[in-house]
Amino acid sequence: MNLIVAVDDKWGIGKDGDLLCRISTDMKRFRAITSGNVLILGRKTLESFPNKKPLPNRDHVVLTNNLEYKAEGVVLCHSIAELPDALKNFGEKEVFVAGGESIYQQLLPFCQKAYITKIHATFPADTYFPDLDQLPEWEIGEEGEEQEENGVRFSFVLYQKK
Repeated sequence: MNLIVAVDDKWGIGKDGDLLCRISTDMKRFRAITSGNVLILGRKTLESFPNKKPLPNRDHVVLTNNLEYKAEGVVLCHSIAELPDALKNFGEKEVFVAGGESIYQQLLPFCQKAYITKIHATFPADTYFPDLDQLPEWEIGEEGEEQEENGVRFSFVLYQKK
């Protein structure tokens, strides 16, 4: 299992149920990495997608405590214990944790790679990702060149579990 997320300098990931900023290069990378694979996400993250619908060309597993929650085109799990059985249905596809904050925190121990877009700025945020630079079990495997889009500087960093 891997994860994918964009973070600011303080490892913020969102504010008021939305991304901190939109970088089309990051969105294209997200699509390229996750297309044809499986996303695990929480209910609020699914509801932040366009029309509150699953993204095209990906399978979605939504982890929610809400037993009454219904969503079209997704597999619902109500606990982490249900995930292994749910994921068996997807064969050899790669699995990516895609948010939000509590889902990342719960599933980080099970991830081997973290595809991080580091945004070199600080935004007002109300949701955060754990600072992998401070966790001894994680190390940088690859770090891309700094890029800039619409005045926002960012780089792609691949962290790997030691």
